[in-house]
Amino acid sequence: MTNPIYLDYAATTPLAPEVLEAMMPYFSNEFGNPSSIHRWGRKAEQAVEESRRTLAEIMHCEPNEIIFTSGGTESDNYGLRGVALALREAKRGNHIITTAIEHDAVIHTATQLRDHYGFDLTILPVDEQGCCRLADVEAAIRPDTLLISVMYANNEIGTIQPVREISNLAHTKNVLVHTDAVQAASQLEVDVTKLGVDIMAIGAHKFYGPKGVGALYIRKETPLMTMVTGGGQERGRRAGTSNVPYIVGLAAALRLTVDRRPNDIPRFNKLSSRLRQEILKIPDSKLTGHPTNRLPNHSSFVFKNIDGNELLMRLDLEGIAASSGSACKTGDPEPSNVILALGYDRAWALGSLRLTVGRQTTEDEVEKACEVVTRVVAQMRG
Repeated sequence: MTNPIYLDYAATTPLAPEVLEAMMPYFSNEFGNPSSIHRWGRKAEQAVEESRRTLAEIMHCEPNEIIFTSGGTESDNYGLRGVALALREAKRGNHIITTAIEHDAVIHTATQLRDHYGFDLTILPVDEQGCCRLADVEAAIRPDTLLISVMYANNEIGTIQPVREISNLAHTKNVLVHTDAVQAASQLEVDVTKLGVDIMAIGAHKFYGPKGVGALYIRKETPLMTMVTGGGQERGRRAGTSNVPYIVGLAAALRLTVDRRPNDIPRFNKLSSRLRQEILKIPDSKLTGHPTNRLPNHSSFVFKNIDGNELLMRLDLEGIAASSGSACKTGDPEPSNVILALGYDRAWALGSLRLTVGRQTTEDEVEKACEVVTRVVAQMRG
C-alpha cells in the first residue's frame, strides 16, 4: 500500500508537535540539573515543578502527591509493590486483590509479591465483556486485605471498569485502591477525586507524549516503600536525576489531551463505530469487550479459526498497522490471557485483533481498513 495506515494508537501515539516544541528548550539551553542550586538548576527545577502542578490540576490532587517515573510500567510497579510492602510493614495486612485482565505490569508484579514476598493474592474473574463484578470484589475482601488493583480501562478490549464503585466499597473496609490508568488517560478523565482511588499510574506515550516518562499519583499519607534508592529526588520517594524535557513533555501532552477531548472523543467514537459496523459483518467474528462502556477509540475482535499473528503480518504487508491484544503480546503464539479470561476457547482466542484510531486517522483510512481486513480474513480462510 502506497499510503500506510496506522491503527495501533493503543500501543503508542506519535509525539504531538506542540509537545515537542515545549520539550526542545530543555534539550539545549535549559539543560540544568534540577538538584543544582545555580540558575541553570533553578530553571530546570521550575520546569519540573510547573509540570507537577499541571498534572495536579488535571488530576484534582496536590502537587506533592505526584511522583515522576520512567513510564506506566514503573508507575504500576511502584504503586503496587512499594505500597504493598509499606502497608504490610505497618501491620495493615498481607492480602492483595487484582483481576485476571490486568496489564502485565500489574499482574506480574502481583504474582512476584505472592511468589517471592509471601503475600496472599486473589485474582478475580471478569464477565464475558471483561467487566469486574462488584460482588466478586466484596466477596474477596478479607480482614487482612490491604490493596485492590483494578485497571481503569483495558488496553486489549477497551472495557472501562467500575473503579469509583470499587473504591467506595474498598474504603468501607479500610482497603486502598490502585488503578492502572495508562490506557485510560488518553481519553477518560483522570480525576482522582471522582475515581476515589489512592494510587494511579499514567504513561505519556499513550497520549501523544514522549516514551520513557510517566507519573504516579499517591494519596497523601499513603505509605510507600522506596524502590529506587539514592539521592533525595521526588521528596525521597524515587531517586535519580529528573528527566526534565520528558517531564515537561508529559505535562504538555496531558494538558493538550484534556483541551482536545471535546473534539477528539466524538470523532474517535464515529470512526470506531464504523470499524465495528463493517468488520462484524465478517462471518464468525465477534466484538471483544463491552459494546458501549469502552474507550472511544478502541475496537477489538476475535475471528474463529484464524491465526492472529498471521493476520497481523498480512495486514502489515497491506500497509495496515494493528495489534493482536496488547503491544506486549504481539508475536506471542499463545492466546492472550485477557481473551481467555472472557471465556473464549482456543479456536476463537487465537484470532484476536485490535484496531485503535487516533488524531491522524481519516474516514478514508477506516473505509480502506475495513475492506482490507474483510478481504484478508476471507483469503486466510480460503
